[in-house]
Amino acid sequence: MADTESTVVTHPKAQLRSVEDHLSLLLKAAVRPRPVRVAISEAQGLLCAEEVVAEQALPGFDQAAVDGYAVRSVDIRTANEEPVEMPVVGEIPAGSRQPRRLQPGQAVRVNTGAPLPTLADAVVPISDTDGGTAKVTVHRAVPSHGYVRRAGEDVQVGDVAVRKGDTIGPAQVGLLAAVGRSKVLVHPRPRVSIISVGDELVDIDRTPAVGQVYDVNSYALAAAARDAGAEVSRVGIVPLDPKRLREIVEGRLLMSEVIVVAGGAGGSIGEEVQAALADLGDIDTTRVAMHPGSTQAFGRLGPDAVPTFLIPANPMSALVVFEVMVRPLIRAARGTRYPHRRVVEARLLSPITSTYGRRGYLRGQLLRDESNGEYLVQPLGTAGAHLLTSLAEANCLIQVDEELTEVAAGEQVKVAFLAQRA
Repeated sequence: MADTESTVVTHPKAQLRSVEDHLSLLLKAAVRPRPVRVAISEAQGLLCAEEVVAEQALPGFDQAAVDGYAVRSVDIRTANEEPVEMPVVGEIPAGSRQPRRLQPGQAVRVNTGAPLPTLADAVVPISDTDGGTAKVTVHRAVPSHGYVRRAGEDVQVGDVAVRKGDTIGPAQVGLLAAVGRSKVLVHPRPRVSIISVGDELVDIDRTPAVGQVYDVNSYALAAAARDAGAEVSRVGIVPLDPKRLREIVEGRLLMSEVIVVAGGAGGSIGEEVQAALADLGDIDTTRVAMHPGSTQAFGRLGPDAVPTFLIPANPMSALVVFEVMVRPLIRAARGTRYPHRRVVEARLLSPITSTYGRRGYLRGQLLRDESNGEYLVQPLGTAGAHLLTSLAEANCLIQVDEELTEVAAGEQVKVAFLAQRA
């Protein structure tokens, strides 16, 4: 294996569809659920589907930003040179609705959040006074509007409080509440149904007999879909019975924006699956220039043209295909502006090999050199498509160009984040 430079092979490529071309076709098929109005307590993590315009100012009135004394700033302008003594003519707690008027030379005790009395334009923090109750001595001058939350300072009437397309997080929920919105129009999570096909499969609460294996795909892919932001229905195992499979998929078309069938691509089983679903819509069977998971099928099934993926049965390949192909479509269906994972350049710590003519997706551990901030990546496992354990340890996928078969240690490669901790 070369250890000084990447190796490029120049023999002709097989006729495969490029990753970019296939992704382009898929993303055009994304079905975005219709916006729904939900309580703001249920909106977290969803994309806002409207411009939320404030119908009232925030704050709605001038209020104290600290516990202290409401005063006219002009009355304490000399306090830095000589303390100013003032009568305390009352107290205003937070939430008070009783109007008060301040006379020149007077102070009113206020709590944080309390409305300021008329004529008051500043609040003196308690720490800058002697804390008196009948009279107060002020030791420091405060400018006009000092320690005051002014009406409309945060949001004014007519301002956009939350923008269309924004992800609603804790701050947005708080802002919606602050401007008096109990409900908001959002794009709901796309509904994704996950199906595993295979007579050899058993659920994890049973003991496999000879020749049987646990159903890994429906659990792993359901978790991946949930991580992508979907509302997931794990249908589980469906026997390879054409009539039964067709009935189940047809039923899921009524309640899904995306369907994923693991075990429906490649070989005689893939042909049976595709034949069973053929009258629900056209299915494009193709080989994509990627490894693992080259053999894939995709269709837009049913009257609503629901995107339906038929992906490999091998759990490692299924997860990689999901990551590269299915996840971006789910993100697009959510309305995410950029549906792809973040990609960075990293220096390779060990040499790798890949298959000519196919973009390689290899498991890796992405690191950061604290001395210079450079990204480093350590390949995990071997090129075997069956090694699920190495994917569990990975926090990135190393992308190897189609023209390369070898990349030496020390060279730069593209890596896509799988986890935000990297």
